[in-house]
Formats: sequence, structure tokens, C-alpha cells
Amino acid sequence: MIALDFTGSVVLVTGGSRGIGAGIAEGFLGAGAEVVVCSRHAPDVLPASGGRSAEFVEADVRDAESVSRLVDTVVERRGGLHVVVNNAGGSPSADASTASPRFSAAIIALNLTAPLLVAQAANAVMQAAGGGCVVNVGSVSGLRPSPGTAAYGAAKAGLMNLTRTLAVEWAPKVRVNCVSPGLIRTEMAEEHYGGPEHAARVAATVPLGRLGLPADVAHACLFLASPLAAYVSGANLVVDGGGERPAFLDAARP
Repeated sequence: MIALDFTGSVVLVTGGSRGIGAGIAEGFLGAGAEVVVCSRHAPDVLPASGGRSAEFVEADVRDAESVSRLVDTVVERRGGLHVVVNNAGGSPSADASTASPRFSAAIIALNLTAPLLVAQAANAVMQAAGGGCVVNVGSVSGLRPSPGTAAYGAAKAGLMNLTRTLAVEWAPKVRVNCVSPGLIRTEMAEEHYGGPEHAARVAATVPLGRLGLPADVAHACLFLASPLAAYVSGANLVVDGGGERPAFLDAARP
């Protein structure tokens, strides 16, 4: 196994205090990086690995001024910024036929506009320093229909296009890539799927036979931020255990 060493690198993970974000933060900590996580509220427990913990900075990534303060704070405290993982996002379920304009705008702001704001602020620092890497966390919801979360799926599809565009505009100094997780087991997963029994049924639909783990997403982020991906930019790495079995296969069988 190739061990990735991020010693001396400063990594910012938005929404990095729980779920997939915490897994990503722990992955970079385990690889030796100095990790800063942000969210609107301080977590009870910070991500930790190898006897070291992430640093927390309060920020609302939907607000440009808050994002500017966030990046300035990271640079002032840590001396630079080498990797940004735009992980903050999500959406409650909502019927597309009745979702309010305010609801849809809020979902798009969090899942599309916010990553752009963070990436813009980070890019300014990285270009001046000679280079850096941005990893956007998308979703398979941006690649297929997303019933119940229409605005979320549309925003994630937009994030993939944004990734490709920024990769062109900000090259050659800054690489920009995307990781699109599939079904991931987090603190809320069993509740979302209706309990352990239903979560097990959902896991059985994945070709690799299980739900993904936050660490699986972290490993993809580590790869894309590492020298192993030095010639990878504008890519979308799907982490979904093989995808979803096409419904027609079961329908066609007697």
C-alpha cells in the first residue's frame, strides 16, 4: 500500500465536524496534515487521528464575507493553505412540486454557490503561493434522477460542471477535482433509511455489498490531493461501490 504523506500541508475541510466531512478530516490528519474544519456551530468533538485533532473555525460558507474571514484566519494561523475540500452540503427531502422558492434557493446556495465562494477565496491564496488543490464533494444525485431532493441533485450536477470550468480557468497552478459519493453510512444513515433492517436492505443493492464509509470518501480525496494525481484536474471520481443495479434487470426476470 502506498502511504500518502501530507506533513507540512494545511488542509481546510468545510462541514468537517461530522459525517463524511469528519472522515475526510481524520484521513488528512492521519496522513500528517494540519487540518482546519469549519461549520456554523462548534462541534462537541473535533475530528482526531494519531493523537492530533483538527482546529475549528466558525464560518457560514454561504456568506462571502464569512468565507473571506475563514480563509484569512487559516492562513494567519497556519501560514498557508494547500488543500481545500468543499464538503459542506446536504438537503432534507422535499417534493419538487411543492418546494418553496426560498427552500430551493437555500439548497442551491449551500451545495453550489458556497463551494464556489470557498474555492474563489482559496484560489487567490494558492495562485499567489504557486499552487494548490481544491476537491469538491459532489454526489451521485448529480449524475442520476434525484427524487425528493431535486434542487440538491441539480446543484450537485452544477458542481461537477463548476469543477471542470475552474480546472481550466485556474490551471496550471491550481488543480480542481470532484468526488461523488454514493450511499455512505453516517450518523444519520440508518435513520434516513428507516432503521437498521432497511439500511441493510439498501446496502444489499450495492454491487460491493455494503454502504460506503466516510473513510472511503476520504481515501478518494487524499488521492486527488496527492502527487499521485498530479496530472488529474477537472475529474469526477465516483465512489459508489459499483453503482445501483438497473431496475429493469429484476423486472425482466420471470
